[in-house]
Amino acid sequence: MPAGEWRVSVAPMMDCTDRHCRYFMRLLSPRVRLYTEMLTAAAIVRGSTDRLLRFDPSEEPVAVQLGGSDPALLAAAAKRAADYGYDEINLNAGCPSERVSDGAFGACLMKSPDLVGQCVVAMQAVTSVPVTVKTRIGLDDRDDYGFVRDFVGAVAAAGCRTFILHARKAYLSGLSPKENRTVPPLRYDVVYQLRQDFPDLRLIINGGIDSADGVRQHLAAGLDGVMIGRKAYADPWWLTELDDTFLAAGGRVEPRSRAAVVSGMVDYARRECRSGTRLHHISRHLLGLYHGQPGARSWRRAITLGSARPDAGPDILLSALDEVGEKSFSKGVLTNG
Repeated sequence: MPAGEWRVSVAPMMDCTDRHCRYFMRLLSPRVRLYTEMLTAAAIVRGSTDRLLRFDPSEEPVAVQLGGSDPALLAAAAKRAADYGYDEINLNAGCPSERVSDGAFGACLMKSPDLVGQCVVAMQAVTSVPVTVKTRIGLDDRDDYGFVRDFVGAVAAAGCRTFILHARKAYLSGLSPKENRTVPPLRYDVVYQLRQDFPDLRLIINGGIDSADGVRQHLAAGLDGVMIGRKAYADPWWLTELDDTFLAAGGRVEPRSRAAVVSGMVDYARRECRSGTRLHHISRHLLGLYHGQPGARSWRRAITLGSARPDAGPDILLSALDEVGEKSFSKGVLTNG
């Protein structure tokens, strides 16, 4: 899949899309675009850069999402991310949590489109990697169409060509981050109108998309891509359907089974655990693999209890397979046709 493709992607999710999760998701879908959790520019520049930015080459195409509002600091972080090989630098202008807003970034940046534009210009000046912006369609009492239209227009004028739009407005206070993902009503029509008003921009829609029909609807409306959030984490096997349905022009993965994916994760966990990673940090991302399947509860229980042991090792995942009656597995191979 070319690095410039945004047809189907998995949203940046705090406490979810770390490098272990992304490795797992890549086993499920060879072509979906993946994103890091939001990483603050300050942490990258002043903290443990390698711990935050390193990733397995198999994760590509993978984008880093940055949080910040200081153009110089964001530029320094973007340069480091580009040096690590990320395919995209995404600026978070949509997270509504009070903690993020207190740091003067996230959704509160919608009130300062000129500043966002300055941040985009600064990052583009230090790297040729695409710089994109993820945002909402409104903020607090500003939910008129003109507000988001003017925001997109101003940031586009600064040079941003790709926008990821969560089709809800954000409340900076009064709602938790979780409530901000569900309480504000979805307004897909606003994103569709932006498509009409900005035909030359790449527009990706996000928010409440949990079916292949939903993906198909948005692509048919002329949008360039669809970003999936919590559904991809709660039911990760769904990514195989999305890959086969919307991204399979480059070949299908056969054979593919949940057990084959577990096999790949066992190999990965062995490497990581030898380097000091605790199994729990890897296995927690696999809890939804059997979502909706017979034995799902036994699978979750076996992983949760097994991974909690101080001496837990990757074989816990094999024991969990026994709980759902799957004992044989083979690795998927990308084939033409």
